[in-house]
Amino acid sequence: MILFALVAVLALAAFGCVCVVWAARGGPRWVRVVATATLLGGELARAGRRRGLRGDDDTSGRDGGGSGSDG
Repeated sequence: MILFALVAVLALAAFGCVCVVWAARGGPRWVRVVATATLLGGELARAGRRRGLRGDDDTSGRDGGGSGSDG
């Protein structure tokens, strides 16, 4: 079941990428809508990742951990 969900998400992502390229070449209105939704989803994912990385950096800085403390 999880494999089916992952394949579905991958297919939707591929379809969104195709729509972004098609919209850049002047596709129909529905393609531009799908492309906009795809790009917005990517921005939201990046924003969430940045927020998560900031939180990780804050906690690693407080406890003194990190890969640079060997020397």
